[in-house]
Amino acid sequence: MPSIATDTTAQDSTAQDATAQDSTVQDKTAQPEATDSNGITILNPRTGDVLWTVPEAEPAAVTHAVEVARRASAEWASTAPGERGAALRKAAKALEAAAQELAELNFSETGRPVEEALAGIGAGVSTLEQHAELGPVHRGHSLLGNRLAADYTVAEPRGVAALLTPWNDPVAVACGLIGAALVTGNTAVHKPSERCPRLGEALGEVLAPAFPPGVFQTVSGGADVGALLTQSGVDVIAHVGSSAAGARIARAGVLTGAHVIRENGGNDPLLVDRDVDPVWAAGQAAIGAFSNSGQICVAVERIYVHQEIAAEFCAALETEAALRNNNGSVAPLVDLRMRDEVHAQVADAMRQGARAVEGGTLPDGPGSFYPATVLLDCTDNMQIMTEETFGPVAPVQVVESFDDGLRLACSGKYGLAATVLSGNIAHIQQAVAALPVGTVKINEVFGGAPGGAAQPRGESGAGFGYGPELLDEFSRVKVVHIAAPPESTKDNSGAAPDSPGSESSADEQDKS
Repeated sequence: MPSIATDTTAQDSTAQDATAQDSTVQDKTAQPEATDSNGITILNPRTGDVLWTVPEAEPAAVTHAVEVARRASAEWASTAPGERGAALRKAAKALEAAAQELAELNFSETGRPVEEALAGIGAGVSTLEQHAELGPVHRGHSLLGNRLAADYTVAEPRGVAALLTPWNDPVAVACGLIGAALVTGNTAVHKPSERCPRLGEALGEVLAPAFPPGVFQTVSGGADVGALLTQSGVDVIAHVGSSAAGARIARAGVLTGAHVIRENGGNDPLLVDRDVDPVWAAGQAAIGAFSNSGQICVAVERIYVHQEIAAEFCAALETEAALRNNNGSVAPLVDLRMRDEVHAQVADAMRQGARAVEGGTLPDGPGSFYPATVLLDCTDNMQIMTEETFGPVAPVQVVESFDDGLRLACSGKYGLAATVLSGNIAHIQQAVAALPVGTVKINEVFGGAPGGAAQPRGESGAGFGYGPELLDEFSRVKVVHIAAPPESTKDNSGAAPDSPGSESSADEQDKS
């Protein structure tokens, strides 16, 4: 991959593989295995061995990155949208060419299987290509005013964007924000997660050469670097990560005046109605709870199943979890700290009466593996049912009716997404209307059309994080009104046109 040019990174060349994320503030993803004055030390999630130590950007480097982005801002904003789109297509081609190397870095730092990492990178390529097409047609609106006047709106870039992205799908999420920010004419400083710093820096090396110097830069580091970046006079902050991190970033935006876009934590419910096939429903629950070892923002975090099918559903879910544990398909969690936090919630639930019918114990051996876990007899006061877990855990609470399940699914401080499995159209419509979330999924835990954009609720964030509406988030709107000037009553000589003393009047008299 190409090396990072001087103005495409705000860090010493010895740190070309460093990066940091929403770590800027993330309780559950706080620090990796070690962060000190020497940098960030990353451990292999599968073996526990030290992979590397990555230097963090110094405060002066972070400030310099924002200054460089500011200097490049005016010229990039004035670049034709079609040219900006062409640059994104060039970046997409470079990303596609580097996919294998980036996937292997993803595997090394986070434990994500290479084939899944490649799928995430492919999604990043597609997102850049989509933004390349959307940018040139992103436009204002014609307004209806006086027939002889013109009234319309113009979309303009906000300026310098700070992008803080996570480790659980690091390339796809980053490309969504990078593409939207740049194609709308903003310059951007990206801080990837400190849990995958070499991957984040390598992504910067791949993408930056597609743009003029200073338009896209990467800085590496943990919470301090992220906090400094958000407080360095940027115009827009986009953050994907924990709710605790998002709350601090939102406060920074209030103090600095920066526009803030946040997709944060979730505690997504799955509601299983009485009329569905319990074995199929258990398969959907397993996909939602165990994919990527549960480390997905919209993973199934709590399950409410109708009592009439609960026994069959729970038995099938136990089988699904056991199958994954026995065939070794559950990848490790990103690090030991994450595993400790997941297990703490499981242990707390078991102390309060929950039963682990599969998993629920810390495995022997190296790495940060955690088994697919099914917890039964859960209650709505358990932390596992009220907080984001971010691990391969499926906690189940049996409910007496659909209404009871819906009431519980609507509870809590988060509002990211929810899934309902039902064949009853009345129940489906009732759930769609009642659930206080940005995305409601019916009869499929993952899926949806391209371009879907939702606004999370509560502590799950604010603003559109995806789709065409994300371009609106990175833009400011200017209203323009143009009226015709009044008709002139005098010519340049100061005489009224066609008056008896004018030259034209004399000509007419001569003709007569």
